[in-house]
Amino acid sequence: MKFVYAFSEAHTLGKEQLGGKGAGLSAMTALGLPVPPGFTVTTEACRSYHMQRQTPASLWQEVQTALQQLEHQTGKAFGDPKNPLLLSVRSGARFSMPGMMDTILNLGLTDDVVEGLSVLTGDEGFAYDAYRRLIQMFADVVLGISRHHFETALEDLKLSREVQDDLALSGQDLKELVGQYKRIFKRHAGFEFPQSPQFQLQEAILAVFKSWGNRRAVTYRKLHHIPEHLGTAANVQAMVFGNLGENSGTGVGFTRDPITGTPEVFGEFLLNAQGEDVVAGIRTPQPLSELQTHLPEAHQQLLDTAKLLEEHFLDMQDFEFTIEQGKLFMLQTRAGKRSARAAFKIAHDLVKAGKISKADAVSRIDLASLEQLLYPHPVEGHGQKAVLKGLPASPGTASGVVVFSADEAVEVSRTRPCILVTPETSPEDIHGMASARGILTARGGMTSHAAVVARGMGCPAVVGAGDLQVDREAGVLRIHGQQIRAGETITLNGSTGEVFLGSLPLQEGVLEAEAFEVLSWADGLRRLEVRANADTPQDARRARENGAQGIGLCRTEHMFFSEERIPLVRQMILARTAQEELEALRLLQDLQRRDFEAILLAMDGLPVTIRLMDPPLHEFLPQMSDLLVQVTKLSQQRSETNEEEYQEVLELLERVKQLHEVNPMMGLRGARLGITRPSIICMQVHALAQATQNLLNAGHKPRPEIMIPLTGTAEELAYVRQIVEEVLSSHDLHLPIGSMIEVPRACLVSRQLTRSADFLSFGTNDLTQMTYGYSRDDASRFLGTYVEKGLLEFDPFTRLDEAGVGSLIQLAVQDARKERPGIKLGICGEHGGERHSIAFFHRVGLDYVSCSPFRLLAARLSAAQAALKTGHEEAVLA
Repeated sequence: MKFVYAFSEAHTLGKEQLGGKGAGLSAMTALGLPVPPGFTVTTEACRSYHMQRQTPASLWQEVQTALQQLEHQTGKAFGDPKNPLLLSVRSGARFSMPGMMDTILNLGLTDDVVEGLSVLTGDEGFAYDAYRRLIQMFADVVLGISRHHFETALEDLKLSREVQDDLALSGQDLKELVGQYKRIFKRHAGFEFPQSPQFQLQEAILAVFKSWGNRRAVTYRKLHHIPEHLGTAANVQAMVFGNLGENSGTGVGFTRDPITGTPEVFGEFLLNAQGEDVVAGIRTPQPLSELQTHLPEAHQQLLDTAKLLEEHFLDMQDFEFTIEQGKLFMLQTRAGKRSARAAFKIAHDLVKAGKISKADAVSRIDLASLEQLLYPHPVEGHGQKAVLKGLPASPGTASGVVVFSADEAVEVSRTRPCILVTPETSPEDIHGMASARGILTARGGMTSHAAVVARGMGCPAVVGAGDLQVDREAGVLRIHGQQIRAGETITLNGSTGEVFLGSLPLQEGVLEAEAFEVLSWADGLRRLEVRANADTPQDARRARENGAQGIGLCRTEHMFFSEERIPLVRQMILARTAQEELEALRLLQDLQRRDFEAILLAMDGLPVTIRLMDPPLHEFLPQMSDLLVQVTKLSQQRSETNEEEYQEVLELLERVKQLHEVNPMMGLRGARLGITRPSIICMQVHALAQATQNLLNAGHKPRPEIMIPLTGTAEELAYVRQIVEEVLSSHDLHLPIGSMIEVPRACLVSRQLTRSADFLSFGTNDLTQMTYGYSRDDASRFLGTYVEKGLLEFDPFTRLDEAGVGSLIQLAVQDARKERPGIKLGICGEHGGERHSIAFFHRVGLDYVSCSPFRLLAARLSAAQAALKTGHEEAVLA
């Protein structure tokens, strides 16, 4: 097996072997673009290294052969002081993981080579600046020596020379700094900085392989569901230098605006700098449009190259470049991270231009960030003035308490939303960025690490806020002399770059025309219907606006939890006589009727699945502990004036004790409640029948369905169905009656259930709870630990467990369809809005999924993408 390919020979290979970066370099080389020559060590070599704890036997010989070819191409020699070839080694996985793995630049510099480079270029400052960067990066990446030691030495030198910018240091200053760096290296490494270029190269390649398993890379893969087994490639490339004076520079760009999708080249650059300076956010760069003023020829060549890249890849590209003494070099291209707004516009524009199909457009939308389109944004005219303005790096609005470190963000986010505020982010901060509601940095540009990662995660971010001073030690940030301490609340608007004190009033986001059209294309591609879980008329209207094809779950008990209705429910539960119970039910029935009318009207012409009351009755009563305290206090102050109150509270306590259950979520609820207290479901069905008749009489088209929850036996379902049908017959109505599958046994006897059910809907929240034996209310205490330790791949309450819960669902679907081939089957747990779960529901043949109104857009796209993937797989197999 071959493990090393030159860029010029690898264009027929794919990202699986070359990784995204290697594939991009190979493609640009084949297009004739100015790419510094180099070679890729494949992902297979990385996988072999991790599995066998050593490199493949032939690897280093292949590297040497490729290196000799590279020397021939460049006319330079690796390690030759008179004509040195310097190298970079960069990671590059199949899926883009910006900043998560490691890079080393300027490999090949030694004490002898740096002197030769100084003479060759006539620039001692440039040579020693490159050397000090190599020592620091090699120490950090290969040996894990903190960058802080080196950065402190650099800051101390600038302070002693009374300069603020690295560029203000002289060649002699940098030569002295290299000496300090070498002493720091030896103190922490225990040996001198390696003077063998070959040793440097081998260690750099191994360090890139090892970085696949570092903390930030593992965290990023979990966040973005990237498989662990893929591994990364290592790209070895001849160095070009953007820090050779004011006619040199480096930058990052996009072929379109990654926030709005506008078709114009967008990006940033720094003159006299290396690439790490741009993405690290150490210096705030200039907009790419200003490059025309400094280097007009290179700027025009860059615009032409960007156009060629998009035409070749038929997608927005994120590219990196270096200009060495006026000459442009392309260092990377890949599909760019973009906001959801931009994703829709780009996909829409490419279809309208005839460059991609509608199916391609739908498949390209990043579902992970889609929901940000509906994120709330500040109400116009809210009256508050921004205290700070930075760059609008990632759209959306977020409020939270200020925290100053990634670790603190993780800790605080467990109880409160937080905003991570820092001078700049690094890849090491990924765990904190994932936990924070928003990100605010003092330095960095629109293509900095913070900006790129935040956009990929759909996290609002404001970067490069130059007036922001962050004092981590004092736990305070300063804005124009004003102090804000850790724990105080701020709001940032990642769409405008504004930062406000406290919280702001918010309003919902809206979709733009391009998004609506792409979603309509998705609707034409999917097989699964997409319904909403909605319990109020407001939710129903919002769901319909977001494209719901009906309501798959209306939880009627949620209608009773309002402050003015709970007393009526308590009156019903605590009634001493049948007359008292009847009066309470009459009042509740009228309220339910009005609710049902409004929901059915909002969904006129579409199915609305009404679930009969499910939770235990004790949820409507006061807590026993609270009543005990109240009884004790009244007993201690007992007198004639409070005797009546004392007796009422005491009676309520006794009734609560009677209703108390050790395990209420597996107790008297669902179908069991309907069987033991049939008056409750009779009231609900009467209310639904009246609402339906009223709407029919008014010329509307209500389509209610009745769902009986928590059935575990066919006998239960048949018994409750008979009660429901008797009520409906008194109104001369016939409505579909089905069952909610929430217990494992129901999955095993689905064939029997279909004899009394017109439809079945899987309630995957409870089904997961009962299959695992995990309490939904308590599992959060340990599920994070389970995922972190690899005992679970993911939280089964957020993504369906296909192996366990999924197997039960698949068995139930197969058996139900054997008994009744045409029976409608759906899912109404919140898994109905999660993309991996939706793909599973598509594969096993469900008819619809149902989720919260805010997840409908993602569900519609996920269902379409699942259909496209299945169609592609079937085509391949055929």
